[in-house]
Amino acid sequence: MFRSAALLLSLTAFLPGCAALSALQGEPNRDVFELRAPSVGSGQCGRGRLAELVVEPPKARGTLDSNRIMIRPSPLQTQYLPDAIWGDPVPATLQRLLVETLGGYDAFTHVGRAPLGVAGDYALISEIGAFNAELAGDGALIRIAVDAQLVRESDATVVSRGRFASSAEAASTRTSDLIPAFDAAAQDTVRQISAWALRGIGVEPGRCR
Repeated sequence: MFRSAALLLSLTAFLPGCAALSALQGEPNRDVFELRAPSVGSGQCGRGRLAELVVEPPKARGTLDSNRIMIRPSPLQTQYLPDAIWGDPVPATLQRLLVETLGGYDAFTHVGRAPLGVAGDYALISEIGAFNAELAGDGALIRIAVDAQLVRESDATVVSRGRFASSAEAASTRTSDLIPAFDAAAQDTVRQISAWALRGIGVEPGRCR
């Protein structure tokens, strides 16, 4: 009991905006946040509809496979915001953002979590390496990192591999500062992956409007 209370107190010492009292009294009231997909404009790439893309559920280690918002006081330490959560677990959040963004381009006949028929033309397989805040002085640095592969379903050939990383600074460790920084880093990461996926099917993203 005393050890649990000490752990919560140590977390709130790092996070001055967190509700320490409610955390110590039991399950805290947590605000729920969702990240936004980046805008793709009209999504017209001028090539017609070329392929069906299935965005597989991203893989993530256990500490990231959660709807808790991770913050690292040190490279070897993992903690979570006590007063806020994501609307979905981190892998499902990234999958949703990719489906929404890539689905906005007219280069794809369909983008979804599952194929319309037996199989799609391509599958986007990914693994999340980082999706967290790191303490940096009085503020924090948001880091997102994703490894991805684009696989042609007809012969299981890996068409392209990519490693994507984004970061954004938060002025403080308050939730009100952390969430917009997470949103900025996530949008940048999804833009990178989307451009890479378009190139993988033969579409130059710079020509998309």
